[in-house]
Amino acid sequence: MQRFRSKTLTATLAFVLGALGAHRFYLYGARDPFGWAHLFGTLLGIPGILLLVATMRASPLGWALAVPGAVSLLAAFLSAIVYGLRPDHKWDAQFNAGSDQRNRSGWAVVFVVIFSLFIGALLLMAGLAVTFETYFESHDDTAKSLEQ
Repeated sequence: MQRFRSKTLTATLAFVLGALGAHRFYLYGARDPFGWAHLFGTLLGIPGILLLVATMRASPLGWALAVPGAVSLLAAFLSAIVYGLRPDHKWDAQFNAGSDQRNRSGWAVVFVVIFSLFIGALLLMAGLAVTFETYFESHDDTAKSLEQ
């Protein structure tokens, strides 16, 4: 008999600890390569963000390290949305086929999806704003140096 996998718990894990791959490890176990990709992406992203803060966004290495962390974080929020919006009968057909229990999603999943959408979109827009600001500031400095 297969163990029961809760859709609500999976969406919550993706929302809270998704950047560490917790939702993937819950669903697929410790051998899931995408769970490990989340974890390693986040572990690369943390020093990247710290390096960008220390150098006032001037470090190419910081940008290179921050990208996998950002992708992992945004993918986790997207996963929470996708898992939360999947109908219960489709969830059970994929993850609980051999279990006697069935999912009965309630308002908790709705709130997880709403918060994931809000925070994920906020982080995506903030990341794009900082990236474009840094790009245009660097080109403005180049243009000013050419004028002199």
